[in-house]
Amino acid sequence: MNADPRVMEFFVGTTPKERSREQASLMRDGLQRDGYGWFVLELRDEPGFAGVIAVADIGWDAPFEPRREVGWRLPVDRWGNGYATEGASAALRYVFNELSWHEVVAMTAASNERSQKVMRRLGMTRNPTDDFDHPSIPDGHPIRRHVLYRLRSAYVHALPG
Repeated sequence: MNADPRVMEFFVGTTPKERSREQASLMRDGLQRDGYGWFVLELRDEPGFAGVIAVADIGWDAPFEPRREVGWRLPVDRWGNGYATEGASAALRYVFNELSWHEVVAMTAASNERSQKVMRRLGMTRNPTDDFDHPSIPDGHPIRRHVLYRLRSAYVHALPG
């Protein structure tokens, strides 16, 4: 999935399969240690990998608070079926109800309308004054400008699903 340029369109580049395997091992360790992180998305009626849903601490110097995010990444053949919305909704319920987080953000390149639609379906809101240039993306790169959406725990009852 991370080697597919369509999936990675709004990232600086693709990730080779071997590096993805290394990252998956680190993610498994973090999930066991912290009780949250990168969850594998599986479908009820079909075996196998259908993507990932993340609830994670932001590990870089972000220009906003909180530094906890929700995110998703799915293979192209899983796009358009509502899986990102359903998986992220379940993950948000978990972090708000079980981990007692008070607010979560989601971010993406300003040009990534597909992910922004998921954020809006989740009930997340955007204040354009929160938008930022991602510090890990080089100046002049077309995806450097990012939009930021927020969801507070008080709105957990409004999550889809």
